[in-house]
Amino acid sequence: MNEQTLSIRPTQPAERIQLLDVLRGFALFGILLVNMDYFIHPFQTILLPLPETVAGIDRAVAWFVKFIAEGKFYSIFSFLFGYGFTMMMMRSEVNQTNFLPIISRRYIVLFIIGLVHAFFIWVGDILALYSLLGFVLILFRKAKPKTLIIWVIVLLAIPLILLLFGAAAIELGKSVPQGREEIEKSFAQQEAMYKKDIDRAYEVYSTGNFGEIIEQRAYDMRFMSFATIFIGPSVFAMFLIGMYFGKRQILQNLTSNIQLFKKIFWWGLIIGVIGNFVYATLILPLPRFEPTFTLFIASFGQVVGAPALSLFFIAAFALLLNSNQNNNWLNYLAAPGRMALSSYFMQSIICTLIFYGYGLGLFGKVGKVTGLILVIVIYGSQIFITNWWMKKFQYGPAEWLWRWLTYLNKPEMKRR
Repeated sequence: MNEQTLSIRPTQPAERIQLLDVLRGFALFGILLVNMDYFIHPFQTILLPLPETVAGIDRAVAWFVKFIAEGKFYSIFSFLFGYGFTMMMMRSEVNQTNFLPIISRRYIVLFIIGLVHAFFIWVGDILALYSLLGFVLILFRKAKPKTLIIWVIVLLAIPLILLLFGAAAIELGKSVPQGREEIEKSFAQQEAMYKKDIDRAYEVYSTGNFGEIIEQRAYDMRFMSFATIFIGPSVFAMFLIGMYFGKRQILQNLTSNIQLFKKIFWWGLIIGVIGNFVYATLILPLPRFEPTFTLFIASFGQVVGAPALSLFFIAAFALLLNSNQNNNWLNYLAAPGRMALSSYFMQSIICTLIFYGYGLGLFGKVGKVTGLILVIVIYGSQIFITNWWMKKFQYGPAEWLWRWLTYLNKPEMKRR
């Protein structure tokens, strides 16, 4: 190990930007809010309409989660991922050190952590996807800000164009009587296959032992790998928006960019509310495995509305922090944000112990309202635990390990 390697080091506590930690802490709440439904039910249920048996306040909660949370909070994390990449790259340029070996090792370690999470804790992992897309992000490191925005538009448009062509092809095929019969038969078979997988998942996750559930996770990884194809473009688009902010150094000085944040706040709110209202209202009764024009409209609402609302949240916290640096309640959010990886693992461990067969076995037995209450209780506990931890230690346990393996230099864990 040489001096150049050592000079690219983990961000020190005094160097941290508070806004980034607060955003991570806030995003962790939204991640849990969305993920709770998939701790309770199989992931394949996302492809089917919400059952009519889910009614009243439970249905209202389902609508609310899709409106305010689904797609918005992994977008915030994706933004922060791209921003963090840019900050590391710029720091290495100042230090005149070789950036690529460090960032490559960082992503390799994250990929391994993600696989451990997916196979041994919870199949809904997103870390492995982040690490793989991180290698693609390296190719954009020299791109100009304007080029990044062009790519963002292209990436967000790709799934919509494919869906639109798919819906048009289906409608054209249905215009022929024989074609309609074959198409409807094909979709019926797909639905039956998904329902079979859902029934299997309900059985195994609710009653299986640890080994049986690992086997079920491995089986579900086929579906999860397919699903990442659809969220990959939006994740990477937010990477690039984060890189854009990083290259323009927008978050380092909130005061000088206050007018920009005000514009983002209002435009993000208006577009985000309209787009997500359309999405949440249309998507609940729709099957997602069948391309239709209604599904296209719902998806368009989310593709436009989710990034917009994510940027609204980012701007809102930037404005809050700029107006008052001593917002105590915001400071409480910073602690889970500073150990976001550990907090993410904590959520998965707690929830799988509640719902899986090797825990309390409540998989499939909890309603939407109860799930929302659990989100509030678990996240509230995390705020308490992480604030206590960060008073004694500089890093969360997962962050400490990640930094050690990335920089090959064991960081000091305890505060002095």
